[in-house]
Amino acid sequence: MALPASGFAGSYGAGISNSQWYLAESVFECSLIHEVPGYGRAVFRHRAGEDVSFFLESESHLMRPGRGSLVVEAPPWRPGIAPRPVGTVDVSDGRRQVSLETRYAVILAQSLLNGMRPTVTRASWYDGSPVRVQVSNINFNGEYQRYRSCATNLLPVNIDQIGRSRVLFATGSKKLSAEDIELLDNIVAYLRADSTVERVFVDGHTDDIGSRIDNRALSEDRANAVADYLKNRGVDSNLITVRAHGDQYPASSQRADNRRTTIRLQREGDRPGLQQANGYGGASAG
Repeated sequence: MALPASGFAGSYGAGISNSQWYLAESVFECSLIHEVPGYGRAVFRHRAGEDVSFFLESESHLMRPGRGSLVVEAPPWRPGIAPRPVGTVDVSDGRRQVSLETRYAVILAQSLLNGMRPTVTRASWYDGSPVRVQVSNINFNGEYQRYRSCATNLLPVNIDQIGRSRVLFATGSKKLSAEDIELLDNIVAYLRADSTVERVFVDGHTDDIGSRIDNRALSEDRANAVADYLKNRGVDSNLITVRAHGDQYPASSQRADNRRTTIRLQREGDRPGLQQANGYGGASAG
């Protein structure tokens, strides 16, 4: 039986009668969520463009920050199977007390499919006695198959990966490479899915070689090369704002970094602020 959130220490985990897993799904993210009574919840999270991760989340901060242990245990109805140590985990003092990257997340998912229970143990805040948080395997398999199906339909990228992007050019060039086209195709896929994007800023830049007039024209050609590709792939031209800056906003002292077009996606509620059109941001100057 789980202790109440105000308890000092003990074991927290769902039993046969109350173990549930829930899938929250979209093309942006798949989350497989398990409520841990008295503690909080356990979540497998797979964002578009990223690998799966796992975390334990709690409002109660029952575990003391520091190093905890992660083991895979058999449930009580499978006696005779020894616990298998997986490793140590970092316990933080934030709401998300334990965060595990892909390797551990995959180990945990496989152990649940095999009918085992991953368990994190760490000393309590209150008196140092152990707090054990157990993740139940009951009702996991069916939702996990739905989760896997969700993951196959995720977008290739998320907003953090392409919200601020850049295309680099060779000296004097305005030609898009195969790598550039792959990036722009990913941006197109994201724009088709996210109706909250209200503006796409496309800013062309050059290095400081040549005249200001020629550089301004070249930066415009570079911006148009990107904008035209987006439009030809179906992006609404009314979303796109094209700007040419010549060599006015260098991104760095390296000329190769300055021969670029930057793309920035602005969603509803974003505050552009006072931003220069430099670096990866391609933001809002002039």
